[in-house]
Amino acid sequence: MEYLQGRALTNAVGNLDVQDAYADALKQLGHNLEDIVEQEKDAALGNGGLGRLASCFLDSMATLNLPAWGYGLRYKYGLFKQRISKAGQEESADDWLEKFSPWEVVRHDVVFPIRFFGKVEVHPSGSRKWVGGEVIQALAYDVPIPGYKTKNTNSLRLWDAKASAEDFNLFQFNDGQYESAASLHARAQQICAVLYPGDATEEGKLLRLKQQFFLCSASLQDIIGRFKERSAKKDQILWSEFPSKVAVQMNDTHPTLAIPELMRLLMDDEGLGWDEAWDITSRSVAYTNHTVLPEALEKWSQAVMWKLLPRHMEIIGEIDKRFIKLIESTRPDLEGKIADLRILDNNPKKAVVRMANLCVVSAHTVNGVAQLHSDILKSELFADYVSIWPAKFQNKTNGITPRRWLSFCNPELSRIITKWLKTDQWVANLDLLTNLREFADNSELQGEWESAKLASKKRLANYVLQVTGVSIDPNSLFDIQIKRIHEYKRQLLNILYAVYRYKKLKEMSPEDRKNTTARTIMIGGKAFATYTNAKRIVKLVNDVGAVVNSDPEVNSFLKVVFVPNYNVSVAEVLIPGSELSQHISTAGMEASGTSNMKFALNGCLIIGTLDGANVEIREEIGESNFFLFGATADEVPRLRKEREQGLFKPDPRFEESKQFIRSGAFGSYDYNPLLESLEGNSGYGRGDYFLVGHDFPSYMDAQERVDEAYKDRKRWMRMSILSTAGSGKFSSDRTIAQYATEIWKINECRVP
Repeated sequence: MEYLQGRALTNAVGNLDVQDAYADALKQLGHNLEDIVEQEKDAALGNGGLGRLASCFLDSMATLNLPAWGYGLRYKYGLFKQRISKAGQEESADDWLEKFSPWEVVRHDVVFPIRFFGKVEVHPSGSRKWVGGEVIQALAYDVPIPGYKTKNTNSLRLWDAKASAEDFNLFQFNDGQYESAASLHARAQQICAVLYPGDATEEGKLLRLKQQFFLCSASLQDIIGRFKERSAKKDQILWSEFPSKVAVQMNDTHPTLAIPELMRLLMDDEGLGWDEAWDITSRSVAYTNHTVLPEALEKWSQAVMWKLLPRHMEIIGEIDKRFIKLIESTRPDLEGKIADLRILDNNPKKAVVRMANLCVVSAHTVNGVAQLHSDILKSELFADYVSIWPAKFQNKTNGITPRRWLSFCNPELSRIITKWLKTDQWVANLDLLTNLREFADNSELQGEWESAKLASKKRLANYVLQVTGVSIDPNSLFDIQIKRIHEYKRQLLNILYAVYRYKKLKEMSPEDRKNTTARTIMIGGKAFATYTNAKRIVKLVNDVGAVVNSDPEVNSFLKVVFVPNYNVSVAEVLIPGSELSQHISTAGMEASGTSNMKFALNGCLIIGTLDGANVEIREEIGESNFFLFGATADEVPRLRKEREQGLFKPDPRFEESKQFIRSGAFGSYDYNPLLESLEGNSGYGRGDYFLVGHDFPSYMDAQERVDEAYKDRKRWMRMSILSTAGSGKFSSDRTIAQYATEIWKINECRVP
């Protein structure tokens, strides 16, 4: 559903390896490359890690010369543009398409009909046909994705929704019924207006489901059309070849409707029988799970599905029925669990379709995105499915493109790496970074490394001054947490620590303060518009920053900054300038994370829990170069149960921090609802589900270790170099090569 692309210009000239020539050409025309780059707005097609991962994968697929496409929607206003006021976060429509995007190519000849609502007709032959309802047109826009130093350029195909001229009622319009005359056009515009529209209302749920089906149907019609066009015998399509020519990867549960839609297209439009259509579908689709959070494992109301997609509900019902028969005939020991394993939950109070279950039952391969995450999927979330299909489940640890996330965004450090490795081949072969380890204690490299980091920190300080008005000291420790605001990601833990640190600094004598490690804490990210506690966290960070940054006694030793409107281009400034990065989610809650990989690649040290890809990063860079704290994933269930039993005793420093906020030190806003989520033993919005209180003392201890390590500049530089040197595994080139070989079964297709 999303791609967080970032700016295309720097990526294009970098991948084409024409940066210098392009900059010189612009200079001759009286322009500066950096100024031109700033004119481009980030494409507002994504939100967080899921969208950024998809964009890294596109870059790697093109670089590895793989014959692959990305499919998405052409959102006009994106998620939202974030502005910070005294009231906290405010949202407005993103205007990235206001002037137009020079990168997209509209394909007026690539248009497909997408039906909603209607009914199912049964013909005398027994065949079924979905008819009636309303039909929207899907129009293709192609965005080029150039590979690094290769002639291959793949495409990201984005669909826009429109109604046809014949759907405009001229009679009604001339009669003054303007809205009625263009009602279908208006509904079509809603589909690609906003990424993740609010779904608190029935209308919002219906719109989200429309978006998902619109993407799946248009993309599959396009794929089938291309398959038929390239078939050797146009008059006799060999559908048995489809799975060997087409691999469909469902990136999370949002595109799950690809399963019943492919079945419908094969049966109703192409005339195949159920068994043949199911064989083709189940050998063509694969599923990547990106979360273990219950609210993110989509469940759609059966009533809404029957209303919008009646034929698909018939097909899902048949898949469910056949799956139950399979269990009853082959695994009688699981019959007692059928209610949980089946696709349709027929609870009379709230009958739903479990989209993750549909994916697991239908896909030929299911993968997690970090070793810990995949282990949790196999041992907990999908354990019974694993006992049925043990070979179906794999791990594919996520990765990031080293082009955008080091070579292009951090040129100073990149030049130093190339100099010491005596090659720039690491840009396409990140494993070569391991050779930096032999120079980690070299004082000359450490000096150059520190100079490069300082240059990035100064650039970051200028950016922060520009967007927030806050002046920060490049000689302080730059401590950064940038990611979607969510309680499980625990920005609240970070700001509670900042509050405690501020209080202690206030209590110190001027002489004692001089012995502390000066620190600038930066937090950035968007809180979903209807996520109240996340928005309270954003406000708290800003309220704390307003007090701390204006306190003359303390602001030389601590500053707290909220960086607004976080996106890819902002990250490209923040990450190179960071020295400590916080990846502090409750263990077992983050599937992988990829910003942790970006920070580590840029020589930033991580303070974090054993969650997601943190586990593998720590293994690769060395345990002594990672500031570890917190409960482990296998301890979390026991700790939650103990909390329910009233056995948790909070650390006095944790209580002191909360009390300081309640004292009004940071303004009159009522933070009690937020702080109360950390209190009590159970109940909705209570009981500290994400274990902030439990992990607070070990987090404090880890932060003390950070302060001590930072004072030893030689030690810190050595750790920073080893962080970069250990990041080779986390290239998206490696991830995509594994997908290509082990799931998609495809080979490179190099342009001659």
